[in-house]
Amino acid sequence: MTTPIDHAAPPVARRAAVDLAAVREQWGDLLAAVDRRPAAEWPPRETRGGFLDQLAAADRTEAGEQPAGPVVGRLPLLLREHPAPLNLDALDAAIEVERELFDLADAVAEQVQRPVHRTPVALRSLPPRTVIREDLADRQNPGRWHYQTADSAGSRAYGLHWAAVWLEGRALGEEYGDLFAPVPALLLDHLAATAAGARRAVERALGRDGRSTALDAPCPWCGGRLTGRTRAGGEPAVACSTGAACTAPAGEGRRRGEWRGADLVVLWSALTADRQRPAA
Repeated sequence: MTTPIDHAAPPVARRAAVDLAAVREQWGDLLAAVDRRPAAEWPPRETRGGFLDQLAAADRTEAGEQPAGPVVGRLPLLLREHPAPLNLDALDAAIEVERELFDLADAVAEQVQRPVHRTPVALRSLPPRTVIREDLADRQNPGRWHYQTADSAGSRAYGLHWAAVWLEGRALGEEYGDLFAPVPALLLDHLAATAAGARRAVERALGRDGRSTALDAPCPWCGGRLTGRTRAGGEPAVACSTGAACTAPAGEGRRRGEWRGADLVVLWSALTADRQRPAA
């Protein structure tokens, strides 16, 4: 389930929805990072697109590393299923983000979610008496956020992905019968700030927070210094210090001395060839 962005919603609501979508889209990567040792490499392993993964597949096999299979669909939903984490920074970020979004959903539900319908029922008893019964269908409404109790994890059992989708719906004012009231302005500000912080935590743990890294190899064409950069959203890029005077081939629509996206395959191939070339 994905809540479409309502462009008529207030800007703060749209920002919250975009940040929450970014969190859940990168959540599988973060959980996968928990089970991998941090590697001193660039771009960070978790930011690599499929084209770089394929380029490095042979090297990983030769080194004895098991190739990672599809991440989405096989990852556990609950962090407690990671008994022996290899990347504590990723685990700490995941625990922090999960806790904050679950607590946020509790707070939002408390203020905007209608209580379960209750109906008085007269019992045939002596003396006659009346009891209040909850509407079971209303309590089990799939759109309702269920609180954690001593006996049940409630909606938390469905994982962070569901919490993020549910919060997106509340931020954008998604209608679900009369189940929800609009989110008050102050609470919406808090929701947006928490979503932005969660996104920063996820992207920082994955190395997608705009950091720059000096590569340890020179440009294979002109010998200039290479600097790698990651951006929010995970697209890596490399720039040569020689700039437009770099003698590297430039593809259509790309500035000379700069590689990003699929163009990185050309650079990585040249760097790999340089490393494998026998020393003179």
